[in-house]
Amino acid sequence: MFSLRKVCKQYGRAPVTGFAVRDIDLNIARGELVCLAGKSGSGKSTLLGILGLINVPSSGEVLFEGKSIAGTTDAQLARIRRQHIGIIFQQFNLHPALTALENVMYPLFMLKDHQAHDKAMAALAEVGMDSFAQRRPRELSGGQMQRVSIARAFAKRPDLIIADEPTANLDAENSDIVYGLLRRLNQEKGVTVVVATHDRDFSDHCPRKIDMQDGQIISSRE
Repeated sequence: MFSLRKVCKQYGRAPVTGFAVRDIDLNIARGELVCLAGKSGSGKSTLLGILGLINVPSSGEVLFEGKSIAGTTDAQLARIRRQHIGIIFQQFNLHPALTALENVMYPLFMLKDHQAHDKAMAALAEVGMDSFAQRRPRELSGGQMQRVSIARAFAKRPDLIIADEPTANLDAENSDIVYGLLRRLNQEKGVTVVVATHDRDFSDHCPRKIDMQDGQIISSRE
């Protein structure tokens, strides 16, 4: 699915610059469940953004489905994200004025209303939140909001889901629920899942763990 070759992402402006990630060589195949592990500032969120086609590298080559993204316009990248990639955020990013159902329907705006409704309800059912479809975020717990966020990412049936610290604001019980859902989407639905986390309990049990430090991959376990 993804091949990265000598990928670097710089920040700052000359003469004061640095690297968020540096010399990344990485292959991720379809159907994998991958954990990017490391402390804050290790570069895992930047790398996750590159895999999600949100961050454009400063140098190096990124291949998505065998094709280089070099020269791809912002509009073309947005189209690829819309069609192929679901994103789960640390802060949930749910619209406070919309119901859970409406939040999940939001990225399905290209579909007819009844199609978007049916897909959104099916996604909510996948995460056990269909009975909360008409509730707004303020009426949900943190764990419930993150489950709605997972449903929103999955509703369009993406090839890839990326999740940036999806349990950072959750207790142990809800963290286990969220990681269980991500594993199930990977194993039962065939979705490729890449998670950035500092949660050792999850990363140590992930099928593939990539450790990062100072913007570089320091080890990879499969």
